[in-house]
Amino acid sequence: MPQLSGDELNKMGFAGLGENVLISDRASFYNCKAITIGDNVRIDDFCVLSAGVGGINIGSFVHIAVGTTLIGAGKITLSDFSNLSSRVSIYSSSDDYSGVTMTNPMVPNKYTGVLHADVFLGKHVIVGSGSVILPGLTLEEGVAVGALSLVRCDCKAFGIYAGNPARRMKERKRNLLKLEELFWADFKAEAAVDVPQK
Repeated sequence: MPQLSGDELNKMGFAGLGENVLISDRASFYNCKAITIGDNVRIDDFCVLSAGVGGINIGSFVHIAVGTTLIGAGKITLSDFSNLSSRVSIYSSSDDYSGVTMTNPMVPNKYTGVLHADVFLGKHVIVGSGSVILPGLTLEEGVAVGALSLVRCDCKAFGIYAGNPARRMKERKRNLLKLEELFWADFKAEAAVDVPQK
């Protein structure tokens, strides 16, 4: 996967850009001044991140896999250690499908009824391939969403959700919280070794 260089990333004008950010040169970004990216983030080929007024905030140690889209006027937050598999779609805006209003962005706003609402993914959330997350939802810490799921309601912490519409199937193990503690201890120890001695 060919990746953008550090100079190319800096020229894009992100609101914030961390270290060790690996972005494919085949990914597309719109309104970079409203996008913040933390440390140790990878964004793969054919992803589309289109930030609206609310912006997109990506934490650290996050992976956004091939063909994923984050689109809408509301704020989209991906917390630390979250993971979006291929072809996941997160929308913070959606047309009204009821027929009460007209639809699509080529029609003036006064004729449409677009919903704009923030989307929040907590730490350690993982979303399976082909899943769709609708505007206004919160996926709390540790949520796992199975492939090809339609998420229409908030997801409570450490639940495994799947289906159309997605529903809580069972509990997700919390072992990863202990692993996170070990990870940070190792990470800080390695960082200390890398600091030049005076």
